[in-house]
Amino acid sequence: MHMFIEDFLCGIRTRGWLFGLFLTACQLQSSQPIEQPVAYPANKVILTPDSPKLAYIKESAVELVQRPIMAPVTGRIVYDETRTSRVTSPISGRVVGAIAELGTSVQKNDALTELDSPELGQAQSAYASALSEFNLAERTFERKQSLYQYDTIPLKDLEQAKADLARARNESERARLKLANLGVHTMRLDDHFVLRAPISGTIVERNINPGMEIRSDQTLPLFVISNLSQLWAQMDIFEKDIGLIHVGAQVQVQVPAYPDKRFPATVSYIGQVVDEVSRTVKVRCDLPNPGNQLLPAMFAAIEIQSKPEDLAIVVPLTALFTEGQSVWVYVNHGNYHYQKRLVKTGLRLKDRAVILDGLKPGEHLVTDGALLLRAEQNFQHQSKTTLQ
Repeated sequence: MHMFIEDFLCGIRTRGWLFGLFLTACQLQSSQPIEQPVAYPANKVILTPDSPKLAYIKESAVELVQRPIMAPVTGRIVYDETRTSRVTSPISGRVVGAIAELGTSVQKNDALTELDSPELGQAQSAYASALSEFNLAERTFERKQSLYQYDTIPLKDLEQAKADLARARNESERARLKLANLGVHTMRLDDHFVLRAPISGTIVERNINPGMEIRSDQTLPLFVISNLSQLWAQMDIFEKDIGLIHVGAQVQVQVPAYPDKRFPATVSYIGQVVDEVSRTVKVRCDLPNPGNQLLPAMFAAIEIQSKPEDLAIVVPLTALFTEGQSVWVYVNHGNYHYQKRLVKTGLRLKDRAVILDGLKPGEHLVTDGALLLRAEQNFQHQSKTTLQ
């Protein structure tokens, strides 16, 4: 009995010591500060200045630009026909002289080649004969006019001489005009005809070879000369969109050869007929070509713009991302704080979109890296939830 009481008292002392130890530990723990979870604002992402994610984020200032009004239209660059000449020979002959090289810049009346043309010799001979006949008829008329004044010849002889003079004058003038149309202004009798450039420009096509027989009625031009400082951009606009453009409207032309460049052009002609098969209307634009960077027959994407005073915010599609039915962007508020912003979009192009609401000029928009920021925002939100 004595032993049982002694063991019971020993157990009480042991449990008391353990309980005191537990109370001491609780007091020590309660005296230390408790770490609070980091608070991340809603719809915001906060990065540190040394975050490696910053290397993948690109920004640009939001600005107003001329509003695009429709998606780019596929078009084609062609010669400006008002600055282009397709040269054929007005006379038959054989090529005997040097031939201007393809790509050569020529001035008006420069020699392109020389032909040996018997037809030219016949035309010069006919003019010389007609001129001689005219001179003879003129002297005959003057002599008969003097004789008539002295009543030496009857009136009918004077009238006959006058008619012969008029006929000879017309014949000589016809022969002269024929030579003038050939570009010949000398009376030297030979068979050599020089084919000259009718305009200044660049030889862009050549269909002539040494010794070639040339006919005046052939349809294929010997040379095509064009001033390439200005070209035409042609496109087909669907009839439903024809009301969006007008003569004088500004367009932007882009070609695969220069993907980062846009060439300004002006609508100069809108067709008056709708194609019954394609339901399109032909539209032509005057396209300046500084440095001759653009070439005829290039394909182009032509973007029609609104009036200069009609401005809008246009952003790259890489700046946008969707969640459900909504479109969002990220805006940099400074100090590496990025706000997730709801925006309303309008016309969407191949690589850009018009923003109708949600952005203001001057704000710094994240153009690349929006999806990276969204993933970081989701991670920060999960971390916040876990700590709570």
